[in-house]
Amino acid sequence: MTFDRKTLVIPDNTKFEEHTIVTNGDVVVGDRCLINFGIKTDGRIFIGEHAIIDGDMEAAKDVRVDIFSNIGGNVKSGGNVYFGEKVKVKGKLSLNGDLDVGDSVEIEKGFEAKGWINIRSPIPVVIYVFIYLLQLLKMGHSEEIDRILEEIEENEGNTIPISETFFFIPNNSIIGIQKSKVDYNLRVGKKARLLGNYDLKGNVFIEDDSVIHGTLKSTGDIFCGKRTIIQGNIDSNCDVKIEEKAHIAGNISGDKIYLSKTASVNGELFAKKGISFMTPSKVEVEEKIKRYETNVDVVDEVEDMLE
Repeated sequence: MTFDRKTLVIPDNTKFEEHTIVTNGDVVVGDRCLINFGIKTDGRIFIGEHAIIDGDMEAAKDVRVDIFSNIGGNVKSGGNVYFGEKVKVKGKLSLNGDLDVGDSVEIEKGFEAKGWINIRSPIPVVIYVFIYLLQLLKMGHSEEIDRILEEIEENEGNTIPISETFFFIPNNSIIGIQKSKVDYNLRVGKKARLLGNYDLKGNVFIEDDSVIHGTLKSTGDIFCGKRTIIQGNIDSNCDVKIEEKAHIAGNISGDKIYLSKTASVNGELFAKKGISFMTPSKVEVEEKIKRYETNVDVVDEVEDMLE
């Protein structure tokens, strides 16, 4: 899946339990986010600046928490752990790898590390770089200064590659037990289980067999795949499309509603530009046309002959 900073991405088979989000792959939480859950994954966890995680964090691999972030529970890592300056952990830290911590990091219930422990100096690295450049300037080594500045500029903004499957929460998002607020799009994978009501400023795409125990409110389009279940209302400023055998427990409101004849809605339908009912055959024809235009059918026929 392509990484998009303007989309809340929840991968396949993610489960929102009572106090913990259980997922797979890398978890990336943006700056200034509030997460009212703990996080558990078989990958790595990356937490941005000034973020708040109310519960425990458990990762099979590395954990990285940036400056001024708060963790409300225990932190457990199967790999290395990096804490930026002023990070606070209200629980206990345990890790199998190396521990690297910045200035004024607080771990209230102590830590257990099986690898090396590195406590970085409170004096910022930029001060050392400045002093070094000043000495080079005094000695007249202008070429060396230019080389160092070029290297710093080249290295600035280097990214850490994440796994193909990932959970991403954009900057300034709130993921709450009762209400979640995100100023971006939402994409939910297959067979996911989400808790809470979602207020979004973007498009919503929910893949097949997923369940949301709450209401969806969005300024963009909303798409619910086959056999999805929404245990609440759907409110959109744009179009709403409900696929086959999906179930909506509440009302649906939107600019225009596309509803499969095999879908079920317990509430009322409000559509400014009307409602269009889709039959399975109509959907299959539309998909067939799209596949033909992209030459997918040709590839499938070759695969069928090879099998």
